[in-house]
This record gives sequence, C-alpha cells and structure tokens, in this order.
Amino acid sequence: MRRYLARVDAVLIQAVIAGALSFAHLHDLAEAAGQYGWKAWAYPISVDLLLVAAWRRLRSGTATAAGWCWFITALVASLGANVATAGLLDLDDVPDWLRILVAGWPAVAFLGGTLLAHSPSTPAPSETTPEPPAAVAPEPEPEPVRPAAPAPELPAAPAVPAALVEHARKVADAHRARTGSPIDADTLRARLGVPPALAESIAAQLT
Repeated sequence: MRRYLARVDAVLIQAVIAGALSFAHLHDLAEAAGQYGWKAWAYPISVDLLLVAAWRRLRSGTATAAGWCWFITALVASLGANVATAGLLDLDDVPDWLRILVAGWPAVAFLGGTLLAHSPSTPAPSETTPEPPAAVAPEPEPEPVRPAAPAPELPAAPAVPAALVEHARKVADAHRARTGSPIDADTLRARLGVPPALAESIAAQLT
C-alpha cells in the first residue's frame, strides 16, 4: 500500500510540475504575441481544457477521429509554446505569423470544444455486445387420445327361487294387512334373513 501511494504521489507531483511549466510557457508566448493581462492567462487554460476534452472523448470510445484530431491540435499548441520559449524565438520580436496563430487560437479552441461536446456519442463497434439469438421454444407434441374406459357392467340380479317368492308374498300380505302399507326391501330382508341384493330382487317381483 505504501509503495502504491508513493508511486501515485510521484506521478501527481510530476504531473503538477509539467502542467505548471506548460501553463507558464503558454502564458509567456501569448503575452509575447501581444495578449496582455487576463488574456495571456486565458490561453493556457483554453489549451489545457481542449486537451482534457479530447482525451475524455478518446477514453469514451466514441467519435475517436474527432478526439484524435483535437487532441493532437491541443498537444501541438502546448508543445509549440514549450519549444518556442526555449530560446528558439525572440520573444521581444515575435514574427507576424505567430501573432496570427495566437490571435486565432480562441476561435479554433471554441470550434474544437463545441464539436467534442455535441458530436454523437454512439458506442464503438468493439464495445457493442451482440444480443443472443432468441431461443426457439419447442412445441409440445399432442398427447395421444386414449379410448374411454368401458362402463362397468352391473351385476346380474340373483335368481330367486319360486318358493322363496311365494313365501315373501305371504310375508308382504301379512305386513300390508297389519300396517296398511306395502312392505319395503329392508323390512323384507329382515323378515326373510336374505342378503340386501336378494331382498331388492324379491321386492321387485312383488310389485
């Protein structure tokens, strides 16, 4: 962690020193070209802002051609000021072409900043992620039609002996004479002592 902080501190210090020197060189060159007071201080700010805007556009991956164009333009302006103030030019007698470049720089910086701010921010082709093809849902196969189960056959009515029917008829007549109503299957079953199905069959024959 300490090594990382030490490396970051060194990078920041180096960046501050380089930025301050470049800032001062741009100021001195603008002042030598006839821009005095706050104008001379505005020139390095304009160059650095254009440089940062172009670098951010390059980092975003959109409109990289415009980003490189204005990044190189701002870099040439910054490097040109550094080289010009290193003794290659007489700052007390600046040539006319340099005065023209310095005077025209605000329009160039304004154009570059406007184009960088309003250029379309479409993602680069390498960053687009193709959408996966939609999965085709398989259609379920229709279930085979099963034949309906046959209805269960009803058990055949038990055969009733004729003698039992006659005996049941006598019991039914006695029940009617005593109660005045026909005998039901349950009473007949109890009197005869036969299963319920047989009692039902006998009662059906008595009606």
